[in-house]
Amino acid sequence: MTAEPTLRPERPFFSSGPTAKHKGWDLSKIQTESLGRSHRSALGKSRLKYAIDLSKQLLGVPEDYLVGIMPASDTGALECAMWTMLGPDRPVTVAAWESFGNVWIQDAVKQLKLPQLTTLDADYGEIPDLASIPRDNDVVFTWNGTTSGAKIPNTDWLAPGREGVTINDATSAIFAMEMDWAKLDATTYSWQKVMGSEAQHGMLILSPKAVERIESYDPAWPLPKLFRLKKGDRLNRAIFEGATINTPSMLATEDYILALEWAQALGGRKAMFERADANAKIVTDWIEATTWVRNMVADPAKRTNTGVCFVFEGDWYESLSPEDQAAVPKKIVKLLEERDVGYDFNGYRDAPPSLRIWCGGTVEQEDLKRLLPWIEWAYEQVKNG
Repeated sequence: MTAEPTLRPERPFFSSGPTAKHKGWDLSKIQTESLGRSHRSALGKSRLKYAIDLSKQLLGVPEDYLVGIMPASDTGALECAMWTMLGPDRPVTVAAWESFGNVWIQDAVKQLKLPQLTTLDADYGEIPDLASIPRDNDVVFTWNGTTSGAKIPNTDWLAPGREGVTINDATSAIFAMEMDWAKLDATTYSWQKVMGSEAQHGMLILSPKAVERIESYDPAWPLPKLFRLKKGDRLNRAIFEGATINTPSMLATEDYILALEWAQALGGRKAMFERADANAKIVTDWIEATTWVRNMVADPAKRTNTGVCFVFEGDWYESLSPEDQAAVPKKIVKLLEERDVGYDFNGYRDAPPSLRIWCGGTVEQEDLKRLLPWIEWAYEQVKNG
């Protein structure tokens, strides 16, 4: 039997969203001057604009792209892009390979009811044939599969100068992987993922091509207020200068700014990429060396550096009933949560029975190194229990 480890992670936060606050985070470090003030006051708008400008700078977004704060997290930002840019007159492909990508498929099929629609899907851990998407098509895709751990290996399948627009759900990739901005027209993410900030606010990044589409197209369906990006026949650019569509939380905004300034002090997005890569290597190396688990993603080129997902295998596990197999990761998580060793690292509810460890830049390497022996110990407790 493996002995119970003695070292616990100092910060046992391994959730894939909201993710861990960065080391050194403290509520007292959040600026509070904007709290209790109108978000439309000069101070409120200046702080929202600062969050936009700092995001754009850190992400290396091209100067002629627009960045705006949206309601309802990444979901609100992504669905706003779909509702305002897609339509019946142009073929659309929606590609998905995990739970959230499949939500965008359902939106296209059941809500927008797009008549010229192609859907591409794949099992957890796989990526569909993206090269089969015609260059004339609009395309909706998820850069990194939040619930499967599978990411696109490259953007070679997006031809330069393609006619269709690209709508990219980048929420669990941005700040951990470089975005190929020249091939992206609408990119969305939420504060609660790689930056470890608070939920309910999303970001929408638009290329000039996306702006042209929005200004030249009026959807046939009603648009709720939260999706209305136009003022008259033109894009309402005030949204991208800090005049949000609805009332944002200034407390959440200040928390996001704190995270951005932390990342900037580390060395910007390159430092965040390096931290995620190093974290993911710790977990993936352990998976490769452990006989009773395997990475949910078989192809190393398609493996994420954020939410690393792994499933169980081996004679003992495969002898269990499906119900008992599903219980294994839940029991492991319960044992470790009870001991304050690791929180919220069970696989996603719709994914195969699995564990999912967040490796984004706000997580410390030492905490991951300390977590893994505890998982080995808990597995033996479950197996021999």
